[in-house]
Amino acid sequence: MEQTYIKDLKANLDKEVVLKGWVYNFRSSGKIGFIQLRDGSGFAQCIVSQTSVDEQTWKVMEEMTIESSVEIIGTVSKHPKLDEYEVQVKTLKFFQRAEEYPIGKKEHGPDFLLENRHLWLRAPKQWAIQRVRNTVINAIYEFLNNDGFIKIDSPILTPAACEGTTELFEMKYFDEGKAYLSQSGQLYIEAAISSFGKVFDFGPVFRAEKSKTKRHLTEFWMMDAEMAFYDHVKSLELQENLIAHVAKKVLEINQKELDILERDKTVLEKIKAPFNRLTYAEAIKMLQELGSDIKDGEDLGNDDETLIMQKFDKPLFIEKWPAEIKAFYMKRDGDLALCDDMIAPEGHGEVIGGSQREDSFEIMHKRIVDDKLPEEAFTWYLELRKFGSVPHSGFGVGLERLVGWMCGVQHVRETIPFPRMINRIYP
Repeated sequence: MEQTYIKDLKANLDKEVVLKGWVYNFRSSGKIGFIQLRDGSGFAQCIVSQTSVDEQTWKVMEEMTIESSVEIIGTVSKHPKLDEYEVQVKTLKFFQRAEEYPIGKKEHGPDFLLENRHLWLRAPKQWAIQRVRNTVINAIYEFLNNDGFIKIDSPILTPAACEGTTELFEMKYFDEGKAYLSQSGQLYIEAAISSFGKVFDFGPVFRAEKSKTKRHLTEFWMMDAEMAFYDHVKSLELQENLIAHVAKKVLEINQKELDILERDKTVLEKIKAPFNRLTYAEAIKMLQELGSDIKDGEDLGNDDETLIMQKFDKPLFIEKWPAEIKAFYMKRDGDLALCDDMIAPEGHGEVIGGSQREDSFEIMHKRIVDDKLPEEAFTWYLELRKFGSVPHSGFGVGLERLVGWMCGVQHVRETIPFPRMINRIYP
């Protein structure tokens, strides 16, 4: 018989099936055993009765260990009380009997779990997080593809930074001098809007920022989007519609996973456009009234983002920041940058940063000179403003923070399969 997946047990009620997977838990009581099986598609209970199986099958049950890989043949039945389906086992055999599993039922510290990340990924909570991550990724692709975007792949090795080199990984690039691991694909996909109109990239980026907060990783994934003929306001509308779509898809697809994570789904149900909006000046005033010691002209810290979101139960755009604390490529309105940070509730912080881009060659060139950026590295970027420059905007979405928000997981190290932090590169 062909393998049946746990997700399809309901469709095979009362039928004999073959399951293949891993035993993530088991127990036995006298002449009956209960196996909790995981096969990638889901989890199911398989019941082994000594009186209903042959001697070899019962012997396998007696020798069972956590995370052994097994094949089970049995009949699908409905749980007598729950809306779940289980298997009455007829035969049971090992693919491989696992050694004593290092991750037990007791509480383990984060360092131990991260050291054993290759095994910790098998835990139900980690299984659920990565499946939500997969939904988030696919939902982003779906939304952008349906809105006329195409994917443009930006390079990981770059000759210059888009926001300064202090937070980048530097390397010697043959005879060409210094190169850096990319912190964003933005500048490169800006080049593609004059060919395709609306574009995005989606891939790993790197920052050498020496931060140990729960919101930071050294290697993480970003989706950058750029849109020709979009002003700041139109970009905000696109951003909120994208995030609302992601939340909707997670609620549609990941009910089981959200239950495992004990996620408050009402939080996700509130993620609907339009989102709340404050100017930077309004946000500073509100934070000061809430007790923050932040001063005008300062960037918001993690604590400030958490504090201000106590006033809101769905995402908040903080827009029109002082230009002097924002990147050189942002369009300005007087002393303000036409930019936005989207802040998520529940302490998840900034999940999107975006802006209208400066489209004037003369203004952009002056900024590069004033900021003492290497002009030769930005020659190609400046030339984009010489040949049919248009108003345009863009934004970047931090995947791990977005996944953490959807899951209700506070530390982004759990939202990526193998986290890279300033103090960890193993496994």
